[in-house]
Amino acid sequence: MDNYEYIIASLPDISEGWRPDSDEDRMEELLGFIRENCSKADNTLIDSLLAGFDEGKLDLAFYQGALKSRDRFIREYFNFDLRVRNAKVIYLNKALGRPEKQDIFLEPEGEFSEKERLEAILGCGDILKRERGIDAMTDEKIRELTVFDYFDIDAVLGFIARFRIVQRWLCLDEEEGRKLFRKLVEDVRGSYEGVHYDEK
Repeated sequence: MDNYEYIIASLPDISEGWRPDSDEDRMEELLGFIRENCSKADNTLIDSLLAGFDEGKLDLAFYQGALKSRDRFIREYFNFDLRVRNAKVIYLNKALGRPEKQDIFLEPEGEFSEKERLEAILGCGDILKRERGIDAMTDEKIRELTVFDYFDIDAVLGFIARFRIVQRWLCLDEEEGRKLFRKLVEDVRGSYEGVHYDEK
């Protein structure tokens, strides 16, 4: 099935009446539309991505599996996600006077290019600014990972991952969430090889 071009071209725009309390329904509606136009194999990848947003499933086994996934986006996104989580743990351990690596169960190999930026964000005294900074960095990473994915499953996975950030901010800050959603739709619908879709 894998109708990626149709999925991307059909992404909905946010309505003025979309309130945070209806956000969960919108997410389920959007996921249903995406799933209907993806193959069984791609739906398995979507399941893997969504499992990574469930705190109860983020254990050693999950990350070991994600880092070995056949899908490039799943591998690289959760490599980044694990590095961010580890940095948070190290930051808290330092603040609490605990051993630096305590409670870190897995460290990915390779360089973490965002390390210094993340450390600066974590050092911000304002919790809301800290969360915005981390989410902004994550959003940039997702766009970086999918910059050459035009009409494929990684473009779709990247959209879902970015939408989860939007969903979170709609709960914390409605106006910020609306801005993020508009930008997300514009980016996904109009940035693939110069293709631009007219708004209905």
